[in-house]
Amino acid sequence: MTLRLGDIVPDFTAETTEGPVHFHEWLGNSWGILFSHPKNFTPVCTTELGQVAHLKGEFDKRNVKVIGLSVDTLANHPDWVADIKDATGAQLNFPLIADSDKTVSGLYDLIHPNASDTATVRSVFVIGPDKKLKLSLTYPASTGRNFQEILRVVDSLQLTAAHSVATPVDWKPGEDVIIVPSVSDEAAKEKFPAGWKTVKPYLRIVAQPGATQD
Repeated sequence: MTLRLGDIVPDFTAETTEGPVHFHEWLGNSWGILFSHPKNFTPVCTTELGQVAHLKGEFDKRNVKVIGLSVDTLANHPDWVADIKDATGAQLNFPLIADSDKTVSGLYDLIHPNASDTATVRSVFVIGPDKKLKLSLTYPASTGRNFQEILRVVDSLQLTAAHSVATPVDWKPGEDVIIVPSVSDEAAKEKFPAGWKTVKPYLRIVAQPGATQD
């Protein structure tokens, strides 16, 4: 199936390095990131899994659960986990799905025949507490994922879900944001009593809600 933004992501049960996972139940009321790997012992993915393990505290601060996926068997995972620690210095601290029968890969459309008939593509899915897909990214095998960017996107998604704002190009946490067009000036006066800068009638810049101002 093809997943689109706003779709409720498929539920599944799978074996992982931390035991069986019932996905929707495991997510609970948290945000979630599911990211896929072609198979075990792939060099780029080894670096990525190590980096996510290093960043686990950052995801925890944002109430985000992370889970990886590989189409290898569970029996092969411990040796790869050991390699990841040896190569990156990071002990895997989140579940890694063993999707050897490609059940989850099929649900999330991770087999792209023009890339590979057997291996999953390297996708990232950001999922909200409502179990809806908020963002998806698919990378070629040769390009490592940027998890600092994924953290930035999570910050944007969580901010914009809580306030009537959008984030502009290259936005970073703490920087100014945009009042969404659906909020009238009258309503904006109540939401943003400190005021805003009007660049265009449809482009109103305001300080990030909750940001500490110098």
